[in-house]
Amino acid sequence: MNVLTGYIVREILKGSFIAVLLLLTLFNLFTFSDELNDVGGGYDLKHIFYYLALTSPTVFYELVPASALLGSLFILGAMGNNRELIAMRAAGLSIFGIIKAVMLAGAILVFISTLIGEFVAPVTERMAKMVRVSARNQQVLMDVKYGLWLREGKKFVNVRQIVDDDNLADISIYELDDQQHLHQALHADQAVFLGNQEWSLKNIKQSIISTEQMLASTQDSQILKSSIAPNLLKIVVVNPSNLSLLDLGDYIDFLKKNHQKSQLFELAFWGRIVNPLVTFIMLLLSAPFVIGVKRGVSVGARMMIGVVIGMSFNIFDKIVGHLGLIYELNPPLIAFIPSLTVLALALFAVSRVRE
Repeated sequence: MNVLTGYIVREILKGSFIAVLLLLTLFNLFTFSDELNDVGGGYDLKHIFYYLALTSPTVFYELVPASALLGSLFILGAMGNNRELIAMRAAGLSIFGIIKAVMLAGAILVFISTLIGEFVAPVTERMAKMVRVSARNQQVLMDVKYGLWLREGKKFVNVRQIVDDDNLADISIYELDDQQHLHQALHADQAVFLGNQEWSLKNIKQSIISTEQMLASTQDSQILKSSIAPNLLKIVVVNPSNLSLLDLGDYIDFLKKNHQKSQLFELAFWGRIVNPLVTFIMLLLSAPFVIGVKRGVSVGARMMIGVVIGMSFNIFDKIVGHLGLIYELNPPLIAFIPSLTVLALALFAVSRVRE
C-alpha cells in the first residue's frame, strides 16, 4: 500500500466511523424517546439505557452501508474541494487507484461490521429483549395473542412464557394421529432443558383421546424427547434480520424438516450474505458523485446526494423483498436483485467518469 492509498483509506474510515456514530446517536435518541412512553412497572431510566446499549450493536451493523456512503461522500468531496484529488492524480494516482483505495477501506468496514453482526449483535439483541420484558414483568412471546407455536412432526407445541434460556413455563403439546385427528393433549407448568434433545416437564396434565373414550391423568414429571432446543426458541424473540447466519440456518432447517414455510427466514439469511456487498456498492457509488462533480459543490449538497441514494436503495430493497414474500419468489434472487441493480448503475457511472 503506497502513501496516497493509505491516506485515502484512513480518511474514508475516519469519515465513515464519524457518520455511523452520529447516525447511531440519532437513532438511539429516537428509541430513547419511544421507550420513555413505556416507563413504569419496574422499567425505569436505568433499564432504558441498558436496553439502548444492548441494541446498539445491531443498529451499528445496519447503519454501516449508509455510513460508508455518507463518510465517503464527505471525505472525497472535501479532498476534491481542497484540490487534493487533483494533486493525487498529478502524482500518478489514477481514478481506478482512488476507487481501489475506497474499496480497501470498504473491506475493513465490512470485516468489522461482519464480526459485530454475526457474533455480537444477535446475542445482545436477545439480551435487550429479555431485559425489557423482564423489567416490565411481561412474558417473552411472539407478537401473537396466544404465545409461541411450533410444529414438530405430528406435534404442535404452544409456549406461553420463556423464563430464561433453558426454562419454559405454561406449555401445551397437541399430538395428531395418522388420520390427522387429535390423539393426545398435554399441559405442563414448567419445562427444563436437560440437553441431548431432552426436556423435563413438571406438573403435567395429560389426556388421551380416541373415538371411544378420553383418558385423563396427572404426573409430577416426565421426560420429553424433542428436537426443539433453546436456541430455536431464542430465535423467535428477535426479528429475523437481526439473527446470525448460523441461527437462521438452523431455524430454516428445522422449519423445512417440519414442512413449514421458511421463506421469511430464507430471505433474511440471504440478506445477511448480501449486506457486505451493499457496503461496497455504496462506496463505489460515492466515487462518480465526487470525481464527476465539479469542485464547488458544498458539503450539504453531497450529504443530500448520499441521503437520497441511501433512502432510494432502502425503499427499492423493501419493495422487492415484500413482492418476493407475496409471490413466493426465489429468496436468493430477491435478496440480490436490488444490490446487483444498483451495482450495475454504479459501474456504469464509474465507466462514464473514466471516459
